[in-house]
This record gives sequence, C-alpha cells and structure tokens, in this order.
Amino acid sequence: MPFLTPRMERLLFENKLSQSAVRAILTQILDLPTGPLKVTVTRGLRVPMRDGVTLVADHWIPVGVEVGPAVLVRTPYGRGGSSRAMWELTAAKFASHGYHVIAQDVRGRFDSEGKFVAFVHETEDGVDSLSWMAGQPWCDGHIGMWGPSYLGYVQWAAAAGGSPYLKALIPIIAHSHLMQYHENGFPLDLLVRWMFQLSSMDDGDLGPIERMRRVADAAVQDRYLTSAFNHLPLQTVDELAIGKADPLYRAMSESGPEDPTWQAVDHSTSVAQGPPALFVSGWYDLFLDGLLQDYSVQVQAGLQPRLTIGPWTHMETGYIPVAFREGLQWYAEHLRGEAASPNTKSVHLYVLGANRWQQFEQWPPPSQNLRLYLHGNGAAKTGRLFTHAPSAGTAPDTYIYNPADPTPNYGGPKLANDAGPVDNRPLERRADVLVFSSIPLREDVQFAGPVHLELYVKSSRPTTDFFGRLCVVDQTGRSTNICDGNFRLEPGRGEAQPDGSVRITVALSATACCVRAGQRIRVLVASGAHPRFARNLGILENQVTAVDMLPAEQTIYHDAAHPSALMLPLLDAQAH
Repeated sequence: MPFLTPRMERLLFENKLSQSAVRAILTQILDLPTGPLKVTVTRGLRVPMRDGVTLVADHWIPVGVEVGPAVLVRTPYGRGGSSRAMWELTAAKFASHGYHVIAQDVRGRFDSEGKFVAFVHETEDGVDSLSWMAGQPWCDGHIGMWGPSYLGYVQWAAAAGGSPYLKALIPIIAHSHLMQYHENGFPLDLLVRWMFQLSSMDDGDLGPIERMRRVADAAVQDRYLTSAFNHLPLQTVDELAIGKADPLYRAMSESGPEDPTWQAVDHSTSVAQGPPALFVSGWYDLFLDGLLQDYSVQVQAGLQPRLTIGPWTHMETGYIPVAFREGLQWYAEHLRGEAASPNTKSVHLYVLGANRWQQFEQWPPPSQNLRLYLHGNGAAKTGRLFTHAPSAGTAPDTYIYNPADPTPNYGGPKLANDAGPVDNRPLERRADVLVFSSIPLREDVQFAGPVHLELYVKSSRPTTDFFGRLCVVDQTGRSTNICDGNFRLEPGRGEAQPDGSVRITVALSATACCVRAGQRIRVLVASGAHPRFARNLGILENQVTAVDMLPAEQTIYHDAAHPSALMLPLLDAQAH
C-alpha cells in the first residue's frame, strides 16, 4: 500500500490502527468525493453459481435508494485483509452517490468456494453474479463494473458472456487478454512475481507485515526471486520461486499461444460488442499496449469509449482518485442516462516532461512522423541522433550479448514498486548497450502516440533479441526512460536485406511527452532486459526447456543503405 506511510502500515498490521482510522486517513489522501447519501453494509452475502459453487460478497447500500443502478467489483485479492480499507472506502464512496455496490471474492479466493484457476471461470461466474444482482429487489437492472488489473480483466470476461444487465465498464491498468503471449519475449518477471505474490497472500505461516512486504516490495521479492530469475530451464522456475510447481506458470511456459486454454480466456474478440468502457492506464503500466488496442477496437465499433492515461506504474494508486471521479460521470451517463458534459473530450493524457494534463479528440492525436537517424561516432561509445540521414560508408556499431550475463532491466513497465522512470546511466555504461543522443534541443518538442525504432541489424545467432528504449537527458546528465520495447529476431521475422542484414521495427509502446529546450533525446539499443523479458539463449530449440547459452555478436547498421532511425509522433500545432 504505497499510499500509507511505513509507520501507518506497521500500526495497521499490528492491529494498532483501526480500519475506521485508516479509512479516515485514506479519505484525506485520496480525496474521493463524498455523495449526499448515508451508507450501510451487509457482509457475507452468498451468491450461487450455476454449478452449485457459492461466492461470497459484501453489499454497500445507499440509504434511501430502494431500487437503483449497481456496481460490481470482483477480486482475487480479498475483500478484507491489508487492502480492505482502500476497497471499502471506494465501495462506500460509490454507494454514497446512489449506487448499490457488490464487492465479491472470485471463485476459490478467500471466502468464496471452489478452486481458483486464474482466468478460467471468470466469464460464467461474472454472468451469474450479474444475473443474481439483477434479480435482487434493490437493483434496477443497470450494472457497471470497476477495478484495476485482474479486477479489470474480469470485466471483459463478464462482458464476453453477453449479460444484458452489464451497461458500462471501467477497466483500469488491464486489458481483455491479461496473460497474452508475447512473440517478442517470454514475460518472466510478470509471471514469477504474480505467482509469488499470490503464494505470499495465501501463506498462513507469514505474519501480516512480512506478507505485505512480499506482496508489495520489489527489494524483498528480489531476495527470494533472483535465483529463480537466473534459473534454467525456464520450465522449472516456479519450484525456486514458490517451492512447488504452479499450474498457471507451467501452462504458460509449456504451451503455445494457440493452445485452446489461452484462446478460451482471450476476450479481445468480444471487446467490439461492448459495453462501452472508460479506459484508465499509466504510461509505465505493463498492460498499456493491450489496453490501447481494446480502446481502438471500441472506437472503431462506434461505442464512444473514453481514455485516460496518467504518469503511473502498475503498483501505484495515483490512478484511483482519477478513475473514481471520471467513473462517476461515466456511470451517470451509462447507468442513469444523464447527458455527457459538452466540454468533455474523449482522450485525457498526462504529458510527461510538461507535467500537465491535456485533452484530445482522439487517440493517437494528429501527428507528423519525426525521424531521428542513428549516427555512429567512431571509436566513442556514444552515437548521435540527427534529423538528416547518415552518409554512405559509415561503419556499423557492434557488441557482444552474453546470455550468461544478460543485460538487466531498469525500471519501466513491470509488476513491482521499482517500476517506472529511473536513471539509466548505470545501464548505459554496460558494454552490451549502445547509446545514441541528440544535441540539446533549441526549443520544446512535444509528441504523443506510438513510438517506433527502425533498425538494420545482423546477429551471429539464428535467434536473438533487440531491445530499444527512449530516454530524455536533462542538463545534469540524468537519463530518464520514457518508453521501450523488445523484438525477438527469428527466421522469417523482419525484412531480409540483400547484404544479409535484417530490417526490424521495435515497437517502443506509446507515450505523451514534452522534451524541454536544453534537454536531449536519447535512444538505447541492447539485446534484452532480463528478467522482464526472459533472456534469449541464442538457440532455436525450445527455450523453455533449454539450458545451453550461446553469446551473440550483434551488429547495428546506420548508413545511407541502412538508415536506422527513431520515429516520434510529433504533435501537430493545433493539437497542442
């Protein structure tokens, strides 16, 4: 709970700070608007599922609203426990604005019956929960859903079931295929941390303070997980991380993206059918790309969704007051039929660097592609970025990538509280990282939208990775990461060139950023970001079961015939 001070956490976990006191403190910190109604709560309601399993929920009741719209929140992390104060505050605040709120433990978690199998039961259980709510005398049949991460995924799962009662979604830092396979690298850090967090939540031998540390503190997690991250084969990493085989991890590592299990829990094909969603994410959230895909699908389907992206990581809570306030308006429109504000634009972005919110009519905003070409700098380690293309005959840059000493990940989008913007200078000093920088800018440059890095490359290995990262360098020399991405080069991927090189495009995710006059734009090129992306072992055999590691000799070309370039979506003047 990063919004609580360490002292507050300690007092809470030692039962020296009451839940009511914590709610009072959170009320002040989060500043969620209170509605005009008093609220009561009925705990431990039993909600029947079609197969006889019973899920347990709490009902937050707006006093005086005998029949009205409702909000459903479904969570695998517990209605109570260490997160109870925050979620109870959110439920109570929604109820004070006239919404009946049901907060429910998903199947097999905490008070609910059944066996928890991540993702698998959420469609049927979501539909059954919505039907149960609609059948209650206090519900008028207009229901919305709310919540972050897995609580966002279950919204898409319920929507895929086609319930006529679900009218509006607010998926936060989530998307419709939460554990999506990535053709550009196995998401080792995400899978290992998540199973470690769930295992820690369920470990009755841990005290409350230690349990919370293992769930929320990356430094504590790394003490237990470093050996797992470095273990080969990947197939048995779970045994080091949690001391036993984990069914979800084994299924993810041993099967491919076409496996029927993962096809069944991929709800991206139903996003266009609605209901309409208010999408909330952060520039440093690991599910940002998927959320933007879902948003674009709903725009194309004419559902008129809205999009809000702030400066947040996955483990922060700064999104809560923003999602709540915008969610009140969203529910007013879609659950009560009120008119939208005439001054509300559909896209609300926090512009990094400028440190301000800005509204746009669409995502991505209108822009022009600014190409910054990579230029070598002779024997010096730091190359240059210029708007003019490189000349013929420029020598390429080379480096050795050794999977036995993989290029580490620094910050960025990950499932840990050390995610987000960091100083990249320690990374830039490594011999397996190339650095290309612009001269100090003469005026501010603002861009918003997807960022790409086009590279002409060659490797001594048949498979290897190329990682790119966009940074902004301030006048002190601090190099802060903005966005990044990885590309896994394999036979048949990329555009082969006559000289044996390959042209690839590394998607560096998306951003909205203003680089100030006097600052520099920088791009890093490496061959991995371990363990965020499991290191490429340099062999074509199944890397999940492999234990051999072979170094790769990497070549990055930047000459007239190979114009490698960073591509930024420079905002049109009228979009500023």
